[in-house]
Amino acid sequence: MKAIQITDKAAEHIKALLAKDPEAIGIKLGTETHGCSGLGYTVDYVKEASNEDELVEDKGVKVFVDRKSLLFLLGTQMDWEDTMFSTGFKFSNPNEKGRCGCGESFHV
Repeated sequence: MKAIQITDKAAEHIKALLAKDPEAIGIKLGTETHGCSGLGYTVDYVKEASNEDELVEDKGVKVFVDRKSLLFLLGTQMDWEDTMFSTGFKFSNPNEKGRCGCGESFHV
């Protein structure tokens, strides 16, 4: 089982992001202390692979998952949303126990 699932829309957007930065080999997904609920998702470019990350290769993209965040992210689906009200990565995380009112942070 892969640590996370990447939807087709998310993979397409990751490819578009990587095309803008030729040095990047993938993106890194993690969590950090954020917002009123405790944790927020982080997404950054990866220029060099690290043994500190769990590599998920799917649909032609590489997503490196921060090992310190792995337990919080296990089973998460990473999607891309582009609507009139929201544009960005959307995470469906089975480990979330709740979210803050604005939806920017979560707790497990």
